[in-house]
Amino acid sequence: MKPPRVVCLWVLVIGALFLTGCASSSPESRIKRDQAAFDSYPADVQQKIRAGQVAPGFTPAQVRLALGEPARVSTVTTDRGASEVWIYSKSKPRVGLGLGFGSYGGSSAVGTGVSVGTGGGSAEVQRVTFVGGRVTAIEHAK
Repeated sequence: MKPPRVVCLWVLVIGALFLTGCASSSPESRIKRDQAAFDSYPADVQQKIRAGQVAPGFTPAQVRLALGEPARVSTVTTDRGASEVWIYSKSKPRVGLGLGFGSYGGSSAVGTGVSVGTGGGSAEVQRVTFVGGRVTAIEHAK
């Protein structure tokens, strides 16, 4: 006996959401991967990293622990010199619905489909600027 279509649909949706959640990492998981470096930082820096926050003066290693790898990195050059900007973005979920009709030889059929994914684009959420290997500016998108 085949399971009802609604059950199959929910299994697919839950599976897609589970896989999406597994792809991201948390400050805690990044700390565990580099526990020795984390333990060497002052208590106030450790507290910010655990909360997923950064502050002026942070090093690239500290920012990676707090926020993970940036989506993009760019260089800005002004009359004051060059700076490196790390851009963090958040993926937007995508849901697709499909409906199909067909007929052949006097018979007809109808089919439907639903998909859930993370390929719906991304939105910039934060920029972290480094000068001389230290954070000098933090911008949050609204």
